[in-house]
Amino acid sequence: EEAAVGRRGERPADDGPAERGPGAAFHMFVLMEDLLDKLKLLSYEEEALRRHNMRPLSRHYFALPTNPGEQFFMFCTLAAWLITKAGRPFEQPQECDDPNAVISNVLSELRSF
Repeated sequence: EEAAVGRRGERPADDGPAERGPGAAFHMFVLMEDLLDKLKLLSYEEEALRRHNMRPLSRHYFALPTNPGEQFFMFCTLAAWLITKAGRPFEQPQECDDPNAVISNVLSELRSF
């Protein structure tokens, strides 16, 4: 048990949210806001959303599990758009596509970068 204690007698950060401090529960919201800012800098609303007739993301869209199917499709749409924006041809996934195949294709393309 002594090996798990850090230099100052602190436990490692992976002991759970209670061990990381009171702000750890809100970290996902901060990450989502940062993601949204970066997407806006890349003009995702004009380039990705209008093309697919989708609504803009809320500040906490991916931080809260509201509609997993819709959120998954939005993630795949944004991933495909970002891959294409990076200069690689990538076919836009459809809602009826197999989720495992879509994720496999995204990961395969990202590994090739």
